[in-house]
Amino acid sequence: MTQIHGHILTPDGFLHGSLTLGDNGRIAGVAGRPCSEAAVLQAGGPIVLPGFIDLHVHGGGGHDTMDGGDAVAHIARLHAQHGTTALLATTMTAPAAELSAALLALGPACRNRPPSGARVLGVHLEGPYINPGKLGAQPAFARPASIDELRQLHALAPILLITLAPEIPGHLDWIAQLRAAGFVVQIGHSAGTYEDGVAALACGATGFTHLFNAMSGLHHRAPGMVGAALAHAQHAELIPDLLHVHPGAILAALRAIPGLYCVTDATAATGMPDGDYHLGRQRVRKCLGGVRLPDGTLAGSTLTMDQALRNLVGLGLSIADASRRVSSHAADFLGLPQRGRLQPGAWGDVLVLDAALQLQQVWIEGTPVALA
Repeated sequence: MTQIHGHILTPDGFLHGSLTLGDNGRIAGVAGRPCSEAAVLQAGGPIVLPGFIDLHVHGGGGHDTMDGGDAVAHIARLHAQHGTTALLATTMTAPAAELSAALLALGPACRNRPPSGARVLGVHLEGPYINPGKLGAQPAFARPASIDELRQLHALAPILLITLAPEIPGHLDWIAQLRAAGFVVQIGHSAGTYEDGVAALACGATGFTHLFNAMSGLHHRAPGMVGAALAHAQHAELIPDLLHVHPGAILAALRAIPGLYCVTDATAATGMPDGDYHLGRQRVRKCLGGVRLPDGTLAGSTLTMDQALRNLVGLGLSIADASRRVSSHAADFLGLPQRGRLQPGAWGDVLVLDAALQLQQVWIEGTPVALA
């Protein structure tokens, strides 16, 4: 048994007390007296939050999920150092053989947590079933959805989340099939109309990939995919690095979408010095805090989830609300009630931060992670 003391954020609010980690990697108990967030900030003592959950991670520490080998173990360790306790390894649009090779390497990491690394919950297949006119930083290998290809990939590593463009012929019908088979579907890399987005939600899509980016924008006479998300979505992911989305647009999305959650879209350049890196087949350059293709297109980010939390608080969110946006909302979106919250029976994914929201300690499934 391990006890962690401080101001603990439970689903019902802050408690000043202690959290007990059991020997089974789960939370055995939480006890203390209720306190307000104002009291937490005034006290300046340890702040105990649920571990971050990042559903869109391409890389980190110089490694990319498409690299194969032990790349994902390095990625999981880099993000654990920044408080991410669970993540989805996110692939790039690529030829079938390259995707198969990547998922073959990801499979073992999904089955066994990398030492000192975040739990790799599964795979986020971001493409290839996207619109070739809205690639963003994706390589030009977009193609219509194939159930045979998906089955082959899923047999190599568990695919939990699929991004697709609903306006591609046949994709609306495919969304319903995917949902019936247990996959979670997001709308993204799409040039579709508002009506396409509403139809996709009706067919079973439940989220939007990096809201605002690589999708048809909002105009008052053509609301586009952004309009469909703001008007109808319960969940959507957003990159809060303050480069991909203007703070005003972030605040608008926060008011409109109850379960808006944050992702990093982190690349191999995350945690690395400025210079040249790769994102799948693409060559990218890290400079001025961002990652870009040679033509200047943003190509993922160097964001980490601890910085995402601080950015959200800097925009005016309470610590409790910001924490939900980087933990429990993502868990709820994937249907994982035992992650992203500090309560008895949940996984022991626990962070201790100081008053400036800088990480002090990390536990993943009850095991401490040594911070650099």
